[in-house]
Amino acid sequence: MLQALSIRDFIIVEQLDLEFDAGFTALTGETGAGKSILIDALSLSLGARNDGAVTRAGSEKADISTTFAIAHNKLAQQWLAEHEIDVDEHLILRRVIYADGRSRGFINGTSATVAQLKELGELLIDIYSQNAHHSLLKNSTQREILDAYAQAEALAGQVAECYQQWRKLHQQRLAAETNAEAYAEELAELRDKTREIKQLAFEAEDWLTLQQEHSRLSHGASLLQGVESCLALLSEAEPNAGAMVEQVQHQLSQLMDFDAALQEALSTVESAAIQLEETSRFLNRYLQRTELDPARLAEVEARIQSIHALSRKYRIKPEELPMELETCVARMQVLESSVDDGMLKQQEAQAWQAYQQYAQTLTAKRTQAAQTLTASITEQMQRLSLKGGQFQVALLPGEPAVYGLEQIEFLVAGHAGVTPRALAKVASGGELSRISLALHVTTASSGTVPCMIFDEVDVGIGGGVAEVVGTLLKQLGDARQVLVITHLPQVAAQAQHHLQVSKTQHAGTTLSHIRRLATEERVDEVARMLGGLHITEITRQHAKEMLAK
Repeated sequence: MLQALSIRDFIIVEQLDLEFDAGFTALTGETGAGKSILIDALSLSLGARNDGAVTRAGSEKADISTTFAIAHNKLAQQWLAEHEIDVDEHLILRRVIYADGRSRGFINGTSATVAQLKELGELLIDIYSQNAHHSLLKNSTQREILDAYAQAEALAGQVAECYQQWRKLHQQRLAAETNAEAYAEELAELRDKTREIKQLAFEAEDWLTLQQEHSRLSHGASLLQGVESCLALLSEAEPNAGAMVEQVQHQLSQLMDFDAALQEALSTVESAAIQLEETSRFLNRYLQRTELDPARLAEVEARIQSIHALSRKYRIKPEELPMELETCVARMQVLESSVDDGMLKQQEAQAWQAYQQYAQTLTAKRTQAAQTLTASITEQMQRLSLKGGQFQVALLPGEPAVYGLEQIEFLVAGHAGVTPRALAKVASGGELSRISLALHVTTASSGTVPCMIFDEVDVGIGGGVAEVVGTLLKQLGDARQVLVITHLPQVAAQAQHHLQVSKTQHAGTTLSHIRRLATEERVDEVARMLGGLHITEITRQHAKEMLAK
């Protein structure tokens, strides 16, 4: 669940530290006080796109942190484990947005991308905006709602994956039948090319070794002459470095009798003498094992020439030949299966069979869930002043597609005796808003996200319907954490917790504040929502009755 929200220098919020409780919380306030700022800040911390300047005027950056308790959120724990992010029972998401539009994200102090914040955020909170009901008119949204309610989202993903695999093989087979001759020619060329590269027996790591060996062999005379010259300077010529260092060592040893401070210099010279001796021995061994080898030089030059010739032929760098071989082998496998029409048809048939199996299972799940959802939403419609209204989830058979074997369409009849028709064609704005809310409440009970936020989804609702909406949200709060931004006193009065948003002017600057209301303060706020600016004793008494009820 959402535990806390911390905001610094965000739009008209200078500083806000807010704690949240389990159950149903109402957030109210005057229009324009900044209620939506809370949702905007939460959304940004959860990876939403930053579409404009959000830093408070005069500030360098906006800083938003949200804290969650995830002891019981297995999906979030699994996501964190997969991304190797350490976390105990508390999770902190943070977003810093600078005045120039740049932003940085963090998950428990670990740097994170906006995409990662969004991916994890979807496992923590569902946010329903006041215009969410408009997306309900889309068939894709209706299908997603039904699949979520049926707990078949993973299965729908498998169906999509199988369909894409079948379609790929299907198109590959059609292309093979159309381009059989061209494929055969390309396959012959690839076989020749593969044979040439394989015969070269060349690995990418061999290229540097081969070049180093060629450099050593081609400069063999210079190497021998140079090493002999160095050896003479070190130990064989007159004078030589070794003899001169010995003289210095001898003199320092004698001077040590007069000043022990020369010990450090003597130790350094003794070390130098040992290193010079070791260097001389190494150069002697080098001369003994190194000799001019014209035959090996010719062999290396011939191999380098062969590699260069093949790389020029195929217009690639020498070190890219092994990778080119892998590419050719992979392409040959594709072409061989394409040329082998029987194998390709068999693979296509197997992919189609797998798709049909998953799609039919998905259809069965959707059919069962559609019946339950139909009954549930129809029942809710009666409570939401749509007496005699009917809701149906129709599964319309269609051509096999990436989403399955059927189209999903929500049908509705607003009154008794009316044939249900497509939601997009018959629902008025008020009806659509109520049906959308009923769907959200009903489907949320089967979801896995522990926190739900409703941003003025009760727009266009009033009277007794508003009280029913409040009851539905309160019931939902018994199982989930629910935060509702509302203008309806009937909804706010049924909340277990109440937050109020207010706006003040300070030094010519507008600031927004949010605070938790005590019982008596709730009476005044509900009374304000009932009666406007002028609160009378009658409206206050009415507010007390609503809260008591």
